[in-house]
Amino acid sequence: MALDSAVADIDLVSMEFWGRPPAERHADFARLRSLDSPVFFPEPRIPLVRAGKGFYALVRHADVQIASRNAKVFSSEPAATSPEPPPWLAAVFGTPMVNMDDPRHARLRRIVSRAFSPKMLSKIEADIQVTATRIVDDVLASGADDFVEQVAARLPIHVICAMMGVPEKLRPYVLDRIDAMTEYSGVRGSLLHPRTLRLLAGNLKAIVDLHRLVARLGRDRLEKPADDLVSALVNANVDGERLSVKELGSFFDLLLVAGNETTRNALAHGLKLFTDHPDQRSVLLEDYEARIGGAIEEIVRYVSPIIQFRRTLTEDYELSGHALKAGEKVVLFYLAANRDEDVFTDPDTFDITRSPNPHVGFGGPGPHLCLGANLARMELKIMFRELFTRLPEIRTTGEPELLLSNFDNGVVRQPFTF
Repeated sequence: MALDSAVADIDLVSMEFWGRPPAERHADFARLRSLDSPVFFPEPRIPLVRAGKGFYALVRHADVQIASRNAKVFSSEPAATSPEPPPWLAAVFGTPMVNMDDPRHARLRRIVSRAFSPKMLSKIEADIQVTATRIVDDVLASGADDFVEQVAARLPIHVICAMMGVPEKLRPYVLDRIDAMTEYSGVRGSLLHPRTLRLLAGNLKAIVDLHRLVARLGRDRLEKPADDLVSALVNANVDGERLSVKELGSFFDLLLVAGNETTRNALAHGLKLFTDHPDQRSVLLEDYEARIGGAIEEIVRYVSPIIQFRRTLTEDYELSGHALKAGEKVVLFYLAANRDEDVFTDPDTFDITRSPNPHVGFGGPGPHLCLGANLARMELKIMFRELFTRLPEIRTTGEPELLLSNFDNGVVRQPFTF
């Protein structure tokens, strides 16, 4: 479908759009939701990355749910990320789970789901508390400067590295490599920026570095298993299943990016929201244990830490009255679906008592629903409790520096005080 004249000024491909104030972007998504059918956005060709075609933007909650549930029609292959990586990338580094369909996806999900079982989460809860306590200890000792660097970025990376068995001395290096890996154009920069090829090269080097690190860990754990996730994944389970070294590397990439960015973004945005909405903070602190669950769901709905994923049609399909053709692309904009007026009353209002709250901030329902959602919830619950208990006056100061991205609703820097 050609771009409707009523929304001809909206360009979801341009990084200028993603650099605009969030309120303006939400208003544009509301205009897109008001149309009868999904709107098509052409994409330019990027050398070594993709042959520019385009995608239909799914911005309604119902459409995102339909596409998420029907993975046979709305395929994650060849890629669910934007921009689409070149085919040779998967051949060299392996294919991450987010870019797979069943049966390959089901097999890997079955193996790695051990990392997020209630038993495993219960085992690491104490470690998360120790990490949160240490973070606040350091803030008290050094004073407040940047909430992202001192708190939000530290917690998830330490938790993930502890789960995987990465030695503590290597964790600053891992965080540096994550930032380099997600600097790839379309995630932390302009799609057509002259730096595109340099960013791609830096991205690939970071992937290589992390794969080498986890491969060394994997080989070591094959010989000397330990009580960590790498040992569990590389050694055969009761069904004889385990990850290959390449699969372990791809899973590590996914865990570091998805597991790190979601919690980090929710923490940074969450403190800003509680600063801007002191009434909601008061409601939370009146009964923290009873209300933090709803507060976390509302933070994730309101900010949508991961903005979108894409799918490729495997067959012709009619969606919202529009005939999609096999081979065409759609992008599931969780950020837009989470503000759908047909689902959420006063969607632009931050309300931690909102119920029900069927957000898609952890992905839509179906086989690709975020495996680590409960881990993220546990991290957020423990970290906010530690902050509000020991730093009762903690609040942001000034506006955050937001990440320029069409994928990661991140905060680069957030000044704060306590």
